[in-house]
Amino acid sequence: MSEYAAARLNMVEGQIRPNKVTDHRLVEAMLDIPREVFVPKAARGIAYVDKDIAIGNGRSLMEPMVFARMLQEVGVDETDVVLDIGCGTGYSTAVLARLAATVVGVESDAELAQRATEALAQIGVVNATVVTGPLPEGNPAQAPYDVIVIEGLVAEVPAGITSQLAEGGRLIAAVMGDRGVGEVKLYQRLGGVVSSRVLFEAQPRLLPGFEPKPKFVF
Repeated sequence: MSEYAAARLNMVEGQIRPNKVTDHRLVEAMLDIPREVFVPKAARGIAYVDKDIAIGNGRSLMEPMVFARMLQEVGVDETDVVLDIGCGTGYSTAVLARLAATVVGVESDAELAQRATEALAQIGVVNATVVTGPLPEGNPAQAPYDVIVIEGLVAEVPAGITSQLAEGGRLIAAVMGDRGVGEVKLYQRLGGVVSSRVLFEAQPRLLPGFEPKPKFVF
């Protein structure tokens, strides 16, 4: 077993499974996808640690156990079309591509989007693509989506993004709570109405474009 394969196994057994992640398809995907390919060369030795990892330009890969728990809760099926907002260098898109029929990653940073495209090609992912554009706009051109995943903390989920959910579609995101603590919320569109509920607390890094709006004081 290679050094990185051993690190992936340790990540799954030490971080993923103990965090209530039991979906065997998701576990297998995280065992297979080489996370080290999606981080800068200098960070490959820490690619599997239990924290967010900087990938450049002020961005990071989400902590593995938080990411895995979010994907399990949103429930990605083999026939789903998925929108991955803030995909960074493409690790999340690669994992989702193992679970879904089609994945569209959206990245606002052109350099990261290019790195993501190259990394996905390097590991042979053929059912995912990365587009460059403002993260808060999602990707309406290819909507509706069965699943939308937002890869970072947001002050709120814009209505323009929830409008891209298909009927029965699910969205998962870490949203700032009243106490400043991130709350992972699951949204679902049923009967044309989008509702949400809080699942657990998590504090990933804030995604650009999703900052809190200034409050006016009179």
